[in-house]
Amino acid sequence: MSYSVQQLANLAGVSVRTLHYYDQIGLLKPSTVKSNGYRYYSEKELLKLQQILFFRELEFSLEDIKKIMSSPSFDMKEALLDQRELIELRKKRLSRLVKTIDKTLLKLNHKITMQDDELYGNFSKEEMDKYTEEARQKWGNTEAFKQSQERVKKMGKEGLKKVMEEGKKLTLELADALKAGEDPKSDKVQKLIARHYDGLRAFYEPNFEMYRGLAEMYVADPRFKANYEKVAVGLAEYLRDGMIYYADTNEKK
Repeated sequence: MSYSVQQLANLAGVSVRTLHYYDQIGLLKPSTVKSNGYRYYSEKELLKLQQILFFRELEFSLEDIKKIMSSPSFDMKEALLDQRELIELRKKRLSRLVKTIDKTLLKLNHKITMQDDELYGNFSKEEMDKYTEEARQKWGNTEAFKQSQERVKKMGKEGLKKVMEEGKKLTLELADALKAGEDPKSDKVQKLIARHYDGLRAFYEPNFEMYRGLAEMYVADPRFKANYEKVAVGLAEYLRDGMIYYADTNEKK
């Protein structure tokens, strides 16, 4: 069965203008366009629209949704399972927030006492943000993600342990360079960065664009930054600066 724009808008609870806009930006194209310009959507587009609405519910941008869904390795069944998990996490978080509201009302009515940290303890989205980022990498960072899965499987536990130990050793050497006041653009540090870049090949084939993105993530993502800050204060920024300089310099060669 096919649906006109108006019929699909009524069915999905969105506006006709929204569907026209999704068509305009290449996010959701109709299956057929009649000679009179009327758009019609088949089951394939209905399922795709459902995906878009789930992603929007989870606060993904239209740009991210388009990138994820246009990936050759995008798997709708896998995405639905992840979306279900994310919605469950959101449901649990909202349930905890409702309990916090109820307790706060009781506190204001002088019926209970609350510790100060209880006022804010349930506002954190850390668990959901972590799962969202992992799912985003699975959906969007397609080729690198697939390569990483395959290579980790091939290297086995001992191989992975060796790679991780080499990574820790390199991190300590970078921390020593930071403490010694070495410029991240210096030859000494750039040789360490070259080892870092080559080390990624244990998981996937990097390119300079990806490497810059990884560099920024080391600082922007609190989990990555915290891991480096445990080794040496300022190490995340130091590594980022060295990585970006390495990418910029070697891309020109």
